[in-house]
Amino acid sequence: MTTTTTTTTATTVPDLYPSRGATEVSVPRQDPVVWGSPGTPGPVSLTELQSYERDGFLAVEELIGPDEVAVYRQELERLVTDPAIRADERSIVEPKSQEIRSVFEVHRISELFGRLVRDERVVGRARQILGSDVYVHQSRINVKPGFGASGFYWHSDFETWHAEDGLPNMRTVSVSIALTENYDTNGGLMIMPGSHRTFLGCAGSTPKDNYKKSLQMQDAGTPSDEALTAMASEYGIKLFTGKAGSATWFDCNCMHGSGDNITPFPRSNVFIVFNSVENAAVEPFAAPVRRPEFIGARDFTPVR
Repeated sequence: MTTTTTTTTATTVPDLYPSRGATEVSVPRQDPVVWGSPGTPGPVSLTELQSYERDGFLAVEELIGPDEVAVYRQELERLVTDPAIRADERSIVEPKSQEIRSVFEVHRISELFGRLVRDERVVGRARQILGSDVYVHQSRINVKPGFGASGFYWHSDFETWHAEDGLPNMRTVSVSIALTENYDTNGGLMIMPGSHRTFLGCAGSTPKDNYKKSLQMQDAGTPSDEALTAMASEYGIKLFTGKAGSATWFDCNCMHGSGDNITPFPRSNVFIVFNSVENAAVEPFAAPVRRPEFIGARDFTPVR
């Protein structure tokens, strides 16, 4: 395996996870999964931390209560029906229906979602898993209305965040908080348990401004059918269901995706990515330019 580097104004950072080359490569994980020490107090129990380390994810049955869900749902509806929000570059629309698919940097756009990011039930788990103060690398609301909303193809978030945003190490955790019920039929999140221990470096170069296409339908950074078949055969696939208010925490390198929603039942969630302040982004490892800051933050201020 060839190790490359990326250079910043301050230092040269080794590339532990090469990707976007001529061929697809498989690399064992070089980083811990749980960075915090076992005895560190926080909302995640030792048993849950051990499960997270093994599987790469942690499901919480009720992170927020029904009354809170109603408030966040109302805020989501306000945002996606606001013409000013729709016109904002941080809004991504479905290629077919032209309905809003995602609104990025929602913790800055909405004071309500900003408070959710700072909620100890949310940020406390991130600090405990990552073993440090954290900042928000990315936040968004995902709107998956019924009758044809498209899914998100299989991918590792870290592959993109490393290649296109410059995150050096796997010290990042995401949380998806359901604002509608997740059935087994409405395009729910699927994860390959244990896949976080292997990094799959995808073949092919990164086009300039790739994000404009990938946020609607991913192309660069997608694994081959052969690699996905091998991983699914080894790890299996877990589909997450649960009531509104439930949440799934998952490691940045989990192979995951979701299918189209052809049911009448919408599937909406708020998605927050916490990165360790000790893992701040450098220059992209495999892209000609950085993605915009509303997708990959360059403000590393800890969440307080």
